[in-house]
Amino acid sequence: MTAVVVAEDDTDVRELVAFKLEQAGFDVIAVQDGPSALTATERHRPGLVVLDVAMPGMSGLDVCRMLRANPTTMDTPIMMLTARAQERDVESGFLAGADDYLVKPFSLRELISRATALVERSAARPA
Repeated sequence: MTAVVVAEDDTDVRELVAFKLEQAGFDVIAVQDGPSALTATERHRPGLVVLDVAMPGMSGLDVCRMLRANPTTMDTPIMMLTARAQERDVESGFLAGADDYLVKPFSLRELISRATALVERSAARPA
């Protein structure tokens, strides 16, 4: 089972995303802030990290940059899941190193489809 770290400060959104990912067969580690996302990613070495942008302690963009700068997590797929929908926000997400960017409100089916695609693409990459 592929592990996924979900970092989201809104409890309802975090629980919904975790529930749907678990239903899709992922093993979810749900956290509520940026520093916890870094710790969980380093500890569990997940197949995917899902980050909200606006979180306490550290933004999802900062977490993304730090994961990309760390040799042990630099290739981990990262999806931004955020309400920030302006073109410059999306650009900032990709410039920080995100592999995908999904805007709230979002379709749960689309979330699962994108998460699955990121994990499968990453697993298919040569080592």
